[in-house]
Amino acid sequence: MDLAETSAWITYLRNDSLLQPLWDSLRLNYSDYLRSPLFPIVLTVSSYFIICLPYLICDIMGDRWAWVQQFKIQPNRRPTASTLLHCASVTLYNHVFLVFPASVAQWAWRPPVDLPERAPTLLELIAGVIGNLLLFDFQYFIWHLLHHRIRWLYVTFHAIHHNYSSPFALATQCLGGWELVTVGFWTTLNPMILRCHLLTTWAFMVLHVYVSIEDHCGYDFPWSTSRVIPFGIYGGPSKHDVHHQKPNTNFAPHFSHWDKIFGTHADFSFCTPVK
Repeated sequence: MDLAETSAWITYLRNDSLLQPLWDSLRLNYSDYLRSPLFPIVLTVSSYFIICLPYLICDIMGDRWAWVQQFKIQPNRRPTASTLLHCASVTLYNHVFLVFPASVAQWAWRPPVDLPERAPTLLELIAGVIGNLLLFDFQYFIWHLLHHRIRWLYVTFHAIHHNYSSPFALATQCLGGWELVTVGFWTTLNPMILRCHLLTTWAFMVLHVYVSIEDHCGYDFPWSTSRVIPFGIYGGPSKHDVHHQKPNTNFAPHFSHWDKIFGTHADFSFCTPVK
């Protein structure tokens, strides 16, 4: 791509009118819903279960979908009905007894947000989403590393997430309450720190849910984020699968640079799947 083409792309991304029709439609037709403090919770929870569904179907179909199973990272280890039910019950428990009360409390003390008239440019949205992912990646890397290095933290809070050495989509939020609250806190706070537009914030939240589920899905499809993003800068499902087999590696949730810097990075080729 030459300089003129690059300049044209930047101009296109900075065009103020690209996202304005979408934002105007949302702002004018669904203002009461979007201004509610409950909206981000509803958005992320519904996104979680919707995105988990295709992977759950793949797990249930098993060998009957041979063309899907060729992408299974650990083909000899599939989640059983009991493990799926366990993860679903933990997830539902956390949402009913932690997320829902927190949402109600937030609704009580936090006033409805104002919706700005101007939409973000596409460049602002992309930069904001990437910035939030990078910031969360750093925060969770430190949190995750400490919870593996300090035994009390691991046993008390994080061990439940490592019940399964071969992760699957529903295991994404099979977490202790402390971890779920921490992840939710950063996901909510970071867009405020970076002063993101609400549309950027919501786009980040949905993408963050997607890539978190993809990391745990147990399948390395050709369209996996780690295959789309070049140069090995993104971890993806294979790298996180290694973490569940060798828990002292690959602590970063998304990207790979922090693990490479701290010497905790490992490729799937160095890991022998558990049989």
